[in-house]
Amino acid sequence: MKIVVDADACPRDVLEICRRVGQEAGVPVWTVASFHHQISSDHHLTVGDAPEETDLAIVNAVRAGDIVVTQDWGLASLVLGRHCLALSPNGRVFRAEDMPFLLEERALKARFRRGGGRTKGPRSRTAADNQRFEAALRNRISK
Repeated sequence: MKIVVDADACPRDVLEICRRVGQEAGVPVWTVASFHHQISSDHHLTVGDAPEETDLAIVNAVRAGDIVVTQDWGLASLVLGRHCLALSPNGRVFRAEDMPFLLEERALKARFRRGGGRTKGPRSRTAADNQRFEAALRNRISK
C-alpha cells in the first residue's frame, strides 16, 4: 500500500497530514505534480504540463489497495476502477456508485462555463476539513 497524492492542487496542510500519517503507519507517500510546482517529498514524480498528464501518471503508478488523494472526480473514477481507494482533501471517500452522478455534474458545469456562465469555486479550508481528512486517511490505512 502507498498513498499517492495529486499534488498539483493539493492544500499544503493535506500534504503534511499525508506525510505525518504515512510515516507513523509505515506507508510510503508519493506525490505527483507538474513541473510548475515545488513539492518536497521522498517519492516525487514530476510530469510535464500537458492536460491530464498528472492524472495519467497517477493512474499508471497505482496498484490495487493504494490510497489516492485527489480533488479530481475524473481521476477518482479512474483509480477506483483500478481497485484503489480515492479520498478528497476534505475527507470525502469517493465510491464507485457515486461516480456517474459526479461526472455528469462535472460535464454539465463545464458546458455551462464554456457558454459564459460562472460557477462557485471551492470554499475556504477549515481546521475541521483537516481533521476530517486525517480521520478518513487513518481509517482507510487501518482497513
